[in-house]
Amino acid sequence: MRLAYLAVSPREPLVSSSTDAALRRHGPGGPGGAEGTAPQRGGLLQQRRTRLLGLLLLLVLVTVAATLSIAVGSRSIGLGAVWQALTDPGVPTEETVIVRELRVPRTALGLAVGLALGVAGALAQGHTRNPLGDPGLLGVTAGASLGVVLAIHLLGIGTPAGYVWFAFAGALLGTVLVFALGSAGRGGATPVTLALAGAALSALFYALVRAVLVSDTDSLDAFRFWVVGALAGRGADVAWQVAPFLLAGLLLALVNAPALDLLGLGEDVARGLGQRVWLARLVGLAAVTLLCGAATAACGPIAFVGLVVPHVVRAFTGPAHRWLVPCSGLLGAALLLLADVVGRVVVRPGELQVGIVLALVGAPFFVALIRRRRLAGP
Repeated sequence: MRLAYLAVSPREPLVSSSTDAALRRHGPGGPGGAEGTAPQRGGLLQQRRTRLLGLLLLLVLVTVAATLSIAVGSRSIGLGAVWQALTDPGVPTEETVIVRELRVPRTALGLAVGLALGVAGALAQGHTRNPLGDPGLLGVTAGASLGVVLAIHLLGIGTPAGYVWFAFAGALLGTVLVFALGSAGRGGATPVTLALAGAALSALFYALVRAVLVSDTDSLDAFRFWVVGALAGRGADVAWQVAPFLLAGLLLALVNAPALDLLGLGEDVARGLGQRVWLARLVGLAAVTLLCGAATAACGPIAFVGLVVPHVVRAFTGPAHRWLVPCSGLLGAALLLLADVVGRVVVRPGELQVGIVLALVGAPFFVALIRRRRLAGP
């Protein structure tokens, strides 16, 4: 009995200090090396190389998309003329005016909006733990739409630059209400309660939007040009209006990314590891509000970027949000610019709005993605 007691006594280590040191040094495989350690290290190195290669390809894709956005339109401009227009401040020509006054601001806004929507989509899927989640699931898009409709109906505002503040205010209102409703109750803010609150408030906001539009045809005429989602007609003034909010949202998103990896293990595990869950949820929702609210205010509701992009990026980044979040932003920026270029080319000399192009291309692509493999959760 004495021997049995000693075998299980908590005062006596079950493994000697020398054995413990050997295990730490060599692993369970003995002095020849830990069983599985070399393959593990090789797998980690391969994963890191894959992520870096994916990041490099995304940077190249963004550069190509931005170049095409500046050079291609109803009137194509050669790369030499584009370079001269960007670098030579001499006598302005027609091509110089087109590049500097029209296409560069449009390209910059497209980069910022695509980046914001991609990052917001990754955050929304991470916080709701829903592979079909996008920023609209949290009431941001519906709130922005309600803000624009009320600005048109009550104040007679009719320019994209005038819509910005009202759209952003509506997006902020939607997110605050979603977080308040999702946090009510004993369990606090959970992925399920946030998704349900967002769905309920989105339905309410869209019902109010329809009620206003049915009763006022003038508001409908003005609203329908905004709601399709477009980069056309947005000058540098719109870009400067939303730039501070986009920058703040991106900083919050990068800060919030490591917390999402802990939350993915479960809220109880995250709390045990020292993560303040409510604060992580609040920071994430604030980032989604700033990013998606500013993007929607600037260009109108643009679908499929926040929904599709994280799934594509996850194929080479894996679930690690410190990689997933910035790479989703880069792919979102490239996708939005390429869709805008396609919209300028297919109906020359007219133009197809980027929101329509993304809906036409994004829906079949997403169906193909679902058929090819099961969607991986965040």
